[in-house]
Amino acid sequence: MEPSSPSSATVITVVAAVIGRPKLWLTAMGAVGRLAAPGWWKRRPFLPLPDPRLWGFRMVTAYGRPDADPDVNDVISYLEWCRTAGRSVPFQAAPRGAAHRGYGRNRPPTSRPG
Repeated sequence: MEPSSPSSATVITVVAAVIGRPKLWLTAMGAVGRLAAPGWWKRRPFLPLPDPRLWGFRMVTAYGRPDADPDVNDVISYLEWCRTAGRSVPFQAAPRGAAHRGYGRNRPPTSRPG
């Protein structure tokens, strides 16, 4: 089965549910940023849509099939978990002055032999 993107109805339902929960707005933006296909701003429709392969993988791991649409309650639960786990900020900056030490957005710090 070919991976797909979420249906329009699912997107509208999830967005409506998140709009009603202002505490989840930053967390939702972070989740969208993590799922967005690389270079999404270079291709029409210029929206941070997920890569179909990544979306299919996420749906298989959550629901057992790549063409599944997520349940809105599952999405809200996930976002609440991310918020309480400290994943609210869409893009976390490296600690001040840490750029030269190997810190990066998605890279752990390198360890140095002591």
